[in-house]
Amino acid sequence: MTLRRRLVLSIVAIVVALSTVIGTGSIVALFSIQRSAIDEQLSGATNRAQRSVERQGTNGPGPEIGRPSGQAAGTLTVYFLDGNVAVGSVLDENGDIDQVAPSAARALYGVTVDGAAHTVDLGTDLGRYRVTAVSLGSAVLVVGLPMAPVYESVWKLFGVVLVVTALALLAATGVAAVVVRRSLRPLERVAETASSVAQMPLERSDALDGVRVPDTDPRTEVGRVGAAFNRMLGHIGNAMQARERSEQKVRQFVADASHELRTPLASVRGYAELTRRMGADLPQDVVYAMSRIESESLRMTSMVEDLLLLARLDEGREVQFADVDLTGLVLDAVNDAHAASPDHVIAVDVPEEPVVVPGDAARLHQVVVNLVTNARTHTPEGTRITVGLAPVPDGVDLTVRDDGQGIEPEFLPKLFERFARADSSRSRSAGSTGLGLAIVDAVVQAHGGRVAVASVPGDTVFTVHLPATRPADAGARAASGDEVTV
Repeated sequence: MTLRRRLVLSIVAIVVALSTVIGTGSIVALFSIQRSAIDEQLSGATNRAQRSVERQGTNGPGPEIGRPSGQAAGTLTVYFLDGNVAVGSVLDENGDIDQVAPSAARALYGVTVDGAAHTVDLGTDLGRYRVTAVSLGSAVLVVGLPMAPVYESVWKLFGVVLVVTALALLAATGVAAVVVRRSLRPLERVAETASSVAQMPLERSDALDGVRVPDTDPRTEVGRVGAAFNRMLGHIGNAMQARERSEQKVRQFVADASHELRTPLASVRGYAELTRRMGADLPQDVVYAMSRIESESLRMTSMVEDLLLLARLDEGREVQFADVDLTGLVLDAVNDAHAASPDHVIAVDVPEEPVVVPGDAARLHQVVVNLVTNARTHTPEGTRITVGLAPVPDGVDLTVRDDGQGIEPEFLPKLFERFARADSSRSRSAGSTGLGLAIVDAVVQAHGGRVAVASVPGDTVFTVHLPATRPADAGARAASGDEVTV
């Protein structure tokens, strides 16, 4: 349940409770006041009835004792003599006297003779009465007044209380909703800002520029929360800028170092090759050493070229878009893999029609080669590798599947990191720099695509999705002046 709903319900509950307490108190007070008034009227009616009995003297009371001057309509008068009803009458609205039913008379006979007021239910058409019983020698005189007017007033007040409570409930709900909405609007803006920040791609250091909470009034709790949130966003933005500057320095260093290493490595490789070719008179161990120097210089050169490529991709370079025939790239890469690794079973699964996407042919060829090479390098001989292309509604899916031993689950999240290796889980028949899959990920992202991997023992699948359209920011990256010096 939201905070707004809880506050509105709390306010409504308080209004209902207050209305209930006030309404109940009003009804109880009204009943008590009107009953007291009835008791006062009953006292006067009893005195008048007593005087009426006394005036009739020795002849005994007659029906007229129920109609002395001043008695109100509905007044009940019953005269008991030796336990029997001598006279029992009720004064109606027209001033006429009606006889009291025997059942009502029996109910009145049980009233305590103490001169106090008692409430008795007489049933039939009379209902509840407020009665007083007084002793007149051996006789008992019972006088009563109807409680119907009291109950009618109470029920009317109860209806009024219900209507007022319902109206108060509706008004309180509306007012509470408006007040709570206005009061929580600054807090909602804080939540909206936090949600927008949570959904932002934070790769760029300027992603949080201009993202702030507008409500920062220090006099309110929500304003102080907004101010603290803005300070936190500022600290995060500064940290992101510092991180980007640090990464930029590292990328620049890697690019510079890679560029500077290319020339000496070429010289080392050239002199080693020259010495090996002219080494007819050299000892065999020296010839072997020269061949090893040449081999390692080639490996070092390959690593330097990979690092330089990653540095350029980080800066948005090295991607020149044009229409690329992926089918031809896949077939070329598979034919090269057949020659390089004849002990692996390498198959293709491509449509008959050429599959064309916008991209950089050289870089996409490197993606296919790296994925196939990764499968060849880290699986034993006899493993079946299948390279497939499948057009999808928004682009093309390139898959490289092998039935090798799979990749350890804990290594999958860092598989595309630079210099990442899973040698403990996949056999290694040849050395690798750990940069091949990192280059795949960087090239695919530069094309606006994505790469994913799923692996279980006996089935490892790398899936590269390439969009059918050129990414919107490709032109901006190509025109950007922020490039690595090489």
